[in-house]
Amino acid sequence: MMKHTLLFFALVLVGLFCAAQEYVVTSPDEQLVVRINLSEKITWSVSLAEEQVIPQAEIGVDGSHKSIGANARLQSESRETSKGYVEVAVPHKNARIAEEYNQLTLEFKGGYSLQFRVFDDGLGYRFIDQSKKERQVVNEVMKLAFPAGTTSKFPEEESMYSHNERLYLNESLENISEDRFCSLPVLFQTNGTSVLFTETALHDYPGMFLQGGEGTIMEAVYPKYVLEAIPDPQGPDRNQKLVQQAEYIAQLSGPKALPWRVFIISKDDRDLIASNLTYLLSEPTVISTDWIKPGKVAWDWYNANNLYGLDFKSGLNTETYKYYIDFAAQNGIEYVILDEGWTKSTTEILDFNPEMDVAELIEYGKGKGVEIILWVLWKPLDDNLDEILETYKSWGAAGIKVDFMQRNDQYMVSSYERIAKKAADLELLVDFHGAFKPSGLRRKYPNVINYEGVKGSENNKWSADITPEHNVTIPFIRMVAGPMDYTPGAMVNKHEINYSISFERPMSLGTRAHQVAMYVVYEAPLQMLCESPSRYYEEQETVDFITQIPTVWDETKVLEGKVGDYLAVARRKGDVWYIGAMTDWTQRSLEVDLRFLSSGSYTANIFKDGINADRFAEDYAIEQISVTSETKLVIDLASGGGWSAIISQQ
Repeated sequence: MMKHTLLFFALVLVGLFCAAQEYVVTSPDEQLVVRINLSEKITWSVSLAEEQVIPQAEIGVDGSHKSIGANARLQSESRETSKGYVEVAVPHKNARIAEEYNQLTLEFKGGYSLQFRVFDDGLGYRFIDQSKKERQVVNEVMKLAFPAGTTSKFPEEESMYSHNERLYLNESLENISEDRFCSLPVLFQTNGTSVLFTETALHDYPGMFLQGGEGTIMEAVYPKYVLEAIPDPQGPDRNQKLVQQAEYIAQLSGPKALPWRVFIISKDDRDLIASNLTYLLSEPTVISTDWIKPGKVAWDWYNANNLYGLDFKSGLNTETYKYYIDFAAQNGIEYVILDEGWTKSTTEILDFNPEMDVAELIEYGKGKGVEIILWVLWKPLDDNLDEILETYKSWGAAGIKVDFMQRNDQYMVSSYERIAKKAADLELLVDFHGAFKPSGLRRKYPNVINYEGVKGSENNKWSADITPEHNVTIPFIRMVAGPMDYTPGAMVNKHEINYSISFERPMSLGTRAHQVAMYVVYEAPLQMLCESPSRYYEEQETVDFITQIPTVWDETKVLEGKVGDYLAVARRKGDVWYIGAMTDWTQRSLEVDLRFLSSGSYTANIFKDGINADRFAEDYAIEQISVTSETKLVIDLASGGGWSAIISQQ
């Protein structure tokens, strides 16, 4: 009898112990509830408004030194509530961000901890390993189990050696097999709730991808640590073959905070665009920023230097780029990029193309208030970083556009930061192309002013992929991670029936007003004008409207939005408000309430689809109306259309 009694009490104590291993942290508004469970593995779940969004997520780290999360023994817990503001050096969305969250920190025996930080619009978690030893990370585990019926806007990849420029496939998770994977960010939709997943505070560690699993499970995967890379015969100046990779994903030495795993969760798609979580969870700024000047760029590569009506032969020569500089100066455009072709060769990047006097062009530009940004391939830059950047600085260049990284492994992630730091020391801007998504570096080093990692307008040169539907999808997914160098501004605009592919004379799908609205909708502190200056001179009215639109903002409000269908965004700079609206191929009307305006009367200068834009995509109209905070505007959008307004006080 005594043995049975003792066994009963032992089982009760075990049950109580297990029950005590659940820890709960909520959002400040108490709508998001995260439950963390400790047993043989660490798992967590999250619900929104009492409805499960992720029923179970298993997390941990497999290392050469120890396994984090397996049979975790809790040492202590601590909680923190924070409410304040963050000032943004280069504000691509808001100059001042409200920051409010509840945080739970679990300290474990074995020298590691797990943090959950929960905001009203989502959450982040990360592991912190306090080990001082040299060690390898074999894998960081994250298995997300979603409810049955969950779908994804899935940016499927074919290889981890990638530019990360993908279309977003509409997929049921049950149909995503274990041999399929995607880059980040990725969107999941379940029971009327959207979950945007990405990562931030990514430093000296590989970037994450997600692969399919059993049923509705999505599992983290990573590029392996690269031991040897050699030039690929198919493009040896810019492409590599990764001929030897380790069985681990990272080498660590000393204490290390792993990246934040970020989940933005809402029943309102507008909240995805409005969210600042990827910025708030990034590391604080470590450089002075007064010298950083956002602005627009007259860009050459999209239009293939197709100038006309001139008395010289256009191409990769000094006269052509003086023409670009003159165009920029006449239109208040701050920068010109010298893209591929200005160097002696793509690997000899300390010498000029003999037809281009770059030093003369930089001096010519300075005399007209236009700065020069120089395109470079990543590999030769990485091989001789200090000398190359110091040389470019001595010429008077304002920044660099680094291209063809195509990797996301630990070495490459660290290379981004080495480039950013050296460039910051020299007061040079950095625009990363051929790049993975923004992952927090832009806050630590705000001179990293833009990223590609988006399937943007350059694809018009070789495909018909860049549809209005794609254009109203990327703000809800890719742009949530940070600014994107989509490169808008096409003046040759077509509907599907009129569209054709031309590498040297590209055209865009959708209307002229659709392109103009991108300058308000798309976040890009360094924003391109992709069309030929010769064509822009013929479209001066459109250029005059575009050049009034800033590239950084004091405040952003998302007025309307549904992923892949439409959106309307209002942004403020100083006392002036700007609105941009875009639609997919569906003609529609949106009603926009202007109650965000202060009291008084305003003038709205509007750029909209012309009456015949449904047949001739370049048709547009400009009008001026008076509005107040009580005005409700009806925005009529043609198929593939757009609408923009600049609203200033009378």
